[in-house]
Parts: sequence; C-alpha cells; structure tokens
Amino acid sequence: MPVPLAIALGGALGSWLRYVVTTEVTDRTGTIGAGTFAVNVVGAFVLGVVFGLVEVRFPDTPRWVGSGISIGILGGFTTFSSFTLDAFRQAEEGRWGLAVAYVLGTVVLGMAAAVAGIALGRSAG
Repeated sequence: MPVPLAIALGGALGSWLRYVVTTEVTDRTGTIGAGTFAVNVVGAFVLGVVFGLVEVRFPDTPRWVGSGISIGILGGFTTFSSFTLDAFRQAEEGRWGLAVAYVLGTVVLGMAAAVAGIALGRSAG
C-alpha cells in the first residue's frame, strides 16, 4: 500500500476515534478539555508502544504500516490544536488554575505515557 494512502486512511479512522472518545469523556465529566486530555495521553502511550514494538520486535515492519498507525491513526487521534483551544477556553472563563494544571498535566502525563509505552513495546521484543 502506498504510504500516503495508509496515512490518509489511518487519519480518517483516528479522527473519528478522537471524536467518539472526546465526546464521551467530555459528556461524562462536563469539563472542557477532559476528552482532549484523555486522547492526548492515551495516544502518547499507544504511540510509545508502537514505536517500541517496531523498533525491537518487528523491525522489518513495512513503512506504510508504521506510518499509517503513527502518523495516520495516532496523528488523527491526538490533537495539539484542540489542546491549545481548550486551555484558552479554560483561562478565558477565569479558570486559570485548571488551565495551568491542564497544560502541565498533559505535557507531563503525555511524556510519562510515551516513556511507559516505549518501555512496554521494547520489552515485548
């Protein structure tokens, strides 16, 4: 499969998954940014797992598969633009503490999730 096609198909799937997860989490919590926070942290973890698996266990993975998953699905699933908009909306509504916690929490937990995912992926090899 051509890499651009794999990325496009993966992106469509990832974007749809982001909509489903973000809507569900936000509806359940009633908190601006909760859904985006969830998809960004989960996406960082899954990307770490995929990276670790491809690096150690499946180094001969075709490029279209890795790109379709990482750039396509996970690129469509996670979102920096929604993250920044959610942080802005929280601050605009006067919830500065929540806005700062959201930004710092996303970065710190996202990094921790990526490290954990990479470790898990590498250990599977």
